Formats: sequence, structure tokens, C-alpha cells
Amino acid sequence: MRSFALASALAAATMVHAGPTPTEPELPKRADSLPTVTASGNAFWAGSTRFYLRGIDYQPGGSSANIDPLADTTICKRDIEKFKQLGVNTVRVYSVDNSKDHKDCMQALSDAGIYLVLDVNNPQYSINRDKPAPSYNDVYLQSVFATIDEFAKYDNTLAFFSGNEVINDKPESVKSAPYVKATTRDMRQYIGSRGYRKIPVGYSAADVSTNRMQTADYFNCGTDDERSDFFAFNDYSWCAPSSFQQSGWDQKVKNFTGYGLPIFLSEWGCITNGRTFEELGALMSNEMSSVYSGGLMYEYSREGNGYGIVELSGESDSVKEEPEFANFQSALKKYPAPSGDGGASKTTTSVACPTVDDVWDLDEWGPSNLPAIPEGAKKYMTEGAGSGPGLKGAGSQNAGGTSTGTASPGSGSVTATASGHNGSGRPAPPMDMSVFAIAGIVGAFTLVGTLLL
Repeated sequence: MRSFALASALAAATMVHAGPTPTEPELPKRADSLPTVTASGNAFWAGSTRFYLRGIDYQPGGSSANIDPLADTTICKRDIEKFKQLGVNTVRVYSVDNSKDHKDCMQALSDAGIYLVLDVNNPQYSINRDKPAPSYNDVYLQSVFATIDEFAKYDNTLAFFSGNEVINDKPESVKSAPYVKATTRDMRQYIGSRGYRKIPVGYSAADVSTNRMQTADYFNCGTDDERSDFFAFNDYSWCAPSSFQQSGWDQKVKNFTGYGLPIFLSEWGCITNGRTFEELGALMSNEMSSVYSGGLMYEYSREGNGYGIVELSGESDSVKEEPEFANFQSALKKYPAPSGDGGASKTTTSVACPTVDDVWDLDEWGPSNLPAIPEGAKKYMTEGAGSGPGLKGAGSQNAGGTSTGTASPGSGSVTATASGHNGSGRPAPPMDMSVFAIAGIVGAFTLVGTLLL
């Protein structure tokens, strides 16, 4: 009886559309979307697979040129071919024009299997380390949020940087830390409030021995809404020929063990004695994989500082590979990403805020207080940022609309998103879904068997 019912149902389904089915033209095939990357525990994950950044820093023309390489398909597609030759999986771009469309270049990166780590600042719109208070204002945050709006739509946007080396070896620069941390908080709140996926937000630090650990701890202390999703720093301390111990990388791994957030190198690659990129072997080894999640080699193009691995000629198709190009390509092949979870921790943990002292002096903010979001920027959480000012805007560093008070702990939490969902909290550790797949298959066979009885 059940088998007859099943056969009748199948026959009825077949009769619904009698006659030949017209042939539809096949659309051009595009690469499947890359899986989005999340930060959980002290590592990054693409689905349930541990993700390591094996990438390169990319800003043709350097900061002085102020050119957006992801808004010009002639530039980006020329260079993406070289990225594919190298075998990188991530690029970092330091400055983009948030008034332009980036669909074509982001798709080309995705088709090549490449993710983007993006700085949200540019020379006109950024925190001024010398005068941080007036530069943290609603005009600045509108530009930051507009950049998020443009790039949150792409699955291969891996992460955002809220700042790069704002805190450096100048003693007074540490006073900018509360404003960069407030920006990080505001970015995370904006992402949640606008209903975007939880794109990780963090800071790219200078490798300054006197404040390295204080900076790292500062961005991972306080309430959950105030803490970063990851921490990165620019490290040029391994100058070949060297070793894990001689470079001091062993001590850094020891110091960051148990830190509780993903860590990676946002710039690496000393040029003092030539560049063999041997340090990639350590970065991809089990000596570091339980603490570090890879890094981004500095940098793609020669910009007058000796670091680039290619020579570019403006917007032409001409790309001259320097000997270091082949060296980096060989290193990426020689040192693959570790297998398995690399010893990563599944638990995300916070740390205590660093003690204020002669080195870590945050003025009136003390060890943990932060400036409140400027009043004029609050509306962006519900209304959106609107059109970005681009790279030729009037600038924000003295634009008014500054913070006028101290934030209450938890004030940056997301209570509701633009889509009506609660957007607070951090991503849960990845789950192995294979057990559910097996259970589903068993269930399907059981159902069919029952119907045939």
C-alpha cells in the first residue's frame, strides 16, 4: 500500500509537466563563494577548518599616492594574476575609496581564492596620534562606517583593521590608545547593529618592545563589547640567516601563549641580509601554530623602500618580478599550512588591563575607561552611514563633533540589529557537521525503506 502511494506520487509529479523541456542557455560559470572566515577561540576558521593567513601587503604607489587598487580593474586584475602565481590566500590593503564600487575586484579576488584584510582609515580620515581627542569625531566615524558598508557585502572580506601603528615608539603616542580602542568598539557595534555577519575587527600594532604586551593586553581587556576580535603586529625581527630562538620569536610565542584571541603578523619580512623568507617555516610550524595564525609579508610592490618583490609601471600591464618574487613563491610551496587545528584553543578569553605607569600613561582615561561615541555618530547605528567621502574628502581630523564623556561599560553592546535580530556576543567554536550529515543519510534511507514496506 505504501509502495503504491509512493509510486503514485512519483507518477503524478511526472505528469505535472508533460512534454519536452526547453533547453535553457547555460550562464557563464563563476567560482563558488569562498567560505566566510570567523574568529573563535584563539584562531580563525573557514567553516570547521583552521585558517592561516598566508598573504601579502598590497598598496601600489604607497600611502603617498593614495590610490585605491580595488576600485580599478586594470590594476587589480593585473596583480591578482601575480598573487595566483605566488599562491597567497590573503591580501592586506591599507587604503580604499569608500565612495567607489569594488564588486569586480572583490569578485576577481574571490575567484582566485583570496581574502581581504582591510584598513578602514586613510590619510584624510584617521586618528591623529599627536592630537587624538579632536580626531575621534562623528565625521571620522561616518567614513569608517561607510567603508564597512561597502566591504561587508563580500564573503571574502576577512577582517578590518581599526588602526595601524598609531601607538609607536614615541612615548606620547600611547595616549591615542583609548581612541583607537573606542573606534574598534564602535566598528564592532556598527557591524552588529546593521545586521552584518560578524566580520572580525582588530588592531595592527608596531612591534615596540617597551609597549608590545601592554598594547596587546589593552585591546583584549574590559567588557566584551570593548575587546577586539584579534590582535596583529608588524614584526621584522627575524633577519636571515636566523632561527626561532635567535630571532626572539620563541619568547614572543611564550609571552602570547594563553592570550585568548587570534594573533597574526600584519607585516613581516626583514630585508637586512636579503630575503629568503625562511621565517615562514617557523610561522607555519607547530612551534607557533597553537598561538599564531600566520601572517602577511610586506610587501608586493617596490615603493622606494626596498621591500617590494615586483616593480610596477603605473597602470600599465608591465610587472617586473624581482628575485624575491621567486623566493617568496618557493617559500609558500615549501612551507604549507599545518594540518588539523594546529593546537588552537577553542576558548576566547580576556586579560587584565595593563597597569598605568611611566610607559603606559593614558592620561585621564586610566587603565580601562574609554571615550563615549560622539553624539552625532549614534544615528549611524540605526540609519546607516550613507555615502562615503572617498579619498578626496575634506578630511576629519579637526571636523568637530567629538566625544564629550566617558563610556559606560557595555555601552557598545548590540541590543538589536537592522534585521531585528540580537547581534551581541562572539561566534561559537566551529562544529564538526559530519555527524549530522551521516545521521541525515541514515534517516533518509530509513524513511524510504518504511515507505516501501
